[in-house]
Amino acid sequence: MKIEMLPREKVFRDPVHNYIPVRERVILDLINSPEMQRLRRIKQLGVANTVFQGAEHTRFTHSLGVYNIAREICDNFQQDYPTKTPGDGLWDDSERLVTLCAALLHDIGHGAYSHTFEHIFHTDHEAITRQILTDPSTTVNAILRGVSPEFPAQVASVIDHSYPNPQVVQMISSQIDADRMDYLLRDAYHTGTNYGLFDLTRILRVMRPYAGGIAFNPSGMHAVEDYIVSRFQMYQQIYFHPVSRGMEVVLTGILQRAKELYEDGKFTEDEKPRLLLPFFEGKFDLADYLALDDGVMTTYFHYWMKSTDHVLADMSARFLDRRPLKSAQFNHSTAHLLPAMAKIVDEAGFDSRYYTAKNSSYDLPYDQYDPTSATPKTQIEIMERDNTLEELSTLSPLVKAITGKVTGDERFYFPKVMLTSPDSPDFKPEYGKFQRYLAAGSVIDPAIYGK
Repeated sequence: MKIEMLPREKVFRDPVHNYIPVRERVILDLINSPEMQRLRRIKQLGVANTVFQGAEHTRFTHSLGVYNIAREICDNFQQDYPTKTPGDGLWDDSERLVTLCAALLHDIGHGAYSHTFEHIFHTDHEAITRQILTDPSTTVNAILRGVSPEFPAQVASVIDHSYPNPQVVQMISSQIDADRMDYLLRDAYHTGTNYGLFDLTRILRVMRPYAGGIAFNPSGMHAVEDYIVSRFQMYQQIYFHPVSRGMEVVLTGILQRAKELYEDGKFTEDEKPRLLLPFFEGKFDLADYLALDDGVMTTYFHYWMKSTDHVLADMSARFLDRRPLKSAQFNHSTAHLLPAMAKIVDEAGFDSRYYTAKNSSYDLPYDQYDPTSATPKTQIEIMERDNTLEELSTLSPLVKAITGKVTGDERFYFPKVMLTSPDSPDFKPEYGKFQRYLAAGSVIDPAIYGK
């Protein structure tokens, strides 16, 4: 396989990695493809910018970052662990291009407001990523076919974990991979927090290939520990933030209401979202999917603020004007109160189908490898001097303390007006009734999430 190199290295300036160099023609062509450029119009953290105002970064910048980390790993492996004989378990640099392409393209199938859109319209961004890579109608596919006819399928197999070299797969998708390492650092930078910071340079230096995938030298164990803890903290403080989840509930309500209005024939011609109709009808194709981005969706929300349907108009205004629903925690002992609370919200003049929601956020920060699991995860292995492998949590008391521990909470979302003070002239009896249920449930004070 002959790889065309650029006459001069191309660099992208990046706030996390400084300069990101591109040397291969195919990589630059992929970056310039319409499918990749679409990612400039999709925010990496969805609605999190309503809480962390700096979180305006995109799937495009993240994808370049993942490419760059994978490139650095390949460089280190080729310098320190180049293969000497076939099957020796060391790094074969002929795997570089498929690795770099998979790293760059791993998120290309994400849709507008990624996860909320997937939930409503039952799309699968990983399946669509593979489709973009292998569908002859895409520019990305044409570029990959320029390498070889089999190359698009090879890159797609890295994404779905069926590629035969586990080193390549684990570099892109494992418990410590180029994807996670970039988004933790990038999200921490753009949210203005320090939770996601860890020693990337040290981790890359202690990574090493072996026949079964990727392991880490013992001298780097503490850097890996730091990464695990950083990931844990980012999920709790950033990704699971209650206000972000409240905005996602509003976004879900908008899309659900719009879909139902269309199905009931209640949209006026001016209100019909032409680019969303294939999804409302469940008959979308790849071209329909690629026509959507965050900006397209936001434009429809602007139109719908003037909708004749009160719910659609109000929910759209809430989203655009940043008026999230409030929330309170609940658990198995207080969940029985939620139906009554939803009914009170109805009595107060809100349709509880849209203005209330249960939202769960749970994460497993680290888990030991379980080959009997339906979806076994790649464990983090430390390679000792005698080349024996030890799973990380058996060596690290810090990691062992959070291994297998599921973290998160369940929250009930409702309109902020339900918390109106009895001293207010706008107070209604329903509000007092609702607040008594909150107190009876022994939930945390929802007012602390009022930012």
